[in-house]
Amino acid sequence: MIAIAKALIILIITIGVIFTIVTVIGVIRLPDVYTRAHAASKSATFGVLSVLLGVFLYLWIFDGYFSIKLILGIAFLFITAPIGGHLMARAAYMSDVKTTDLTVKDDLAPVVQEARKEQK
Repeated sequence: MIAIAKALIILIITIGVIFTIVTVIGVIRLPDVYTRAHAASKSATFGVLSVLLGVFLYLWIFDGYFSIKLILGIAFLFITAPIGGHLMARAAYMSDVKTTDLTVKDDLAPVVQEARKEQK
């Protein structure tokens, strides 16, 4: 039982580290702020959640310590990180930050232009 628990914890933390590395590569290599925000919000959230879950399971199984702080941290991160990434990308869009030349379609442009016309 202990060996299975250790293997599961190591697997969860390793998955978290891999997703965090993917986040770093995405933020460095992706071409514009929108794709970088996507990489930073989605994969970083999953990576950090996996690491925190692995730590929570380790403390609970091996030390007998049920950490409510880790549970609250996981819940807070799960709720706020994707919303923060979305809001930063939306703020960049509203500030007319240009997309990369590889962008094919912009579905939000007509809606924003119409809203700006109505405000004037």
